[in-house]
Amino acid sequence: MPVRSRRLHRYRFCTVWLLNAPPTVVYAVLERAEAYPRWWPQVREVKALDDRSGVARFRSVLPYDLTVVASERVRDPGAGVLEIGMSGDLVGWARWTVVPGAGGTRAVFEQDVEVCKPLLRRFALLGRPVFLANHALMMRSGRRGLAAWLARG
Repeated sequence: MPVRSRRLHRYRFCTVWLLNAPPTVVYAVLERAEAYPRWWPQVREVKALDDRSGVARFRSVLPYDLTVVASERVRDPGAGVLEIGMSGDLVGWARWTVVPGAGGTRAVFEQDVEVCKPLLRRFALLGRPVFLANHALMMRSGRRGLAAWLARG
């Protein structure tokens, strides 16, 4: 049973955003995590702990917050890669890969996490489709927010 339980609580995501801005500009915005709440409505709060880590709080359409401590693992502007490790309500990692694409930038967001928040673990089986839909809505909103932010210059 522990193996099945772990699978119920683990999520792997890959989302691609096509953006009408140069990769260097998109990368510069994405590396400023403290500014995410200005353009991504579901990122409610980001507080720096030091120059390589911080606490972030997320909330989408479902009535719960997720809080994580994010620690920088990779910051490589030349390769267009930003990667963090996460602990707290989600444990795992997330990565942005920013490269040239169709008239602007192709930003790929990958995430591999295990949900540790007790409420979400309790509803893992029945809630999984809803949690996946919630994540998809959050990502669509983030893409729209970033596109608008970039358009403002």
